[in-house]
Amino acid sequence: MIRILLAEDDDVMREYLARALTSAGYHVTAVDRGTEAVPYIDSGTFDLLLSDIVMPEMDGIELAQHTAKVAPQTQVMFITGFAAVSLRAEENVPQAKLLSKPFHLKDLVREVDNLFGRADRSSQQ
Repeated sequence: MIRILLAEDDDVMREYLARALTSAGYHVTAVDRGTEAVPYIDSGTFDLLLSDIVMPEMDGIELAQHTAKVAPQTQVMFITGFAAVSLRAEENVPQAKLLSKPFHLKDLVREVDNLFGRADRSSQQ
């Protein structure tokens, strides 16, 4: 099963995202800040880091850079509602996917499905 580490500081958004991805068949571990995600990343057991960019203590860009060092096999996808922050993310972590808020949950699931070659499954839903 594909394992996703979700780092999102907004409680409601984190719950919605985790529920949608779990319903789509992914194993999701959700945390509310970048610093809480670090030990999970260090374990090297996640296929995807799905991270908000703007978070307290450690932002998503710093978390993605840490991920690239210790778990380079882990793919990264950012979610953000700030255009200027999106540009910074693209400059600092160019290999990461970016999904801008607001988005529909089915769009998120489709993007994750595409990332893991499960596009056929998305088109059937």
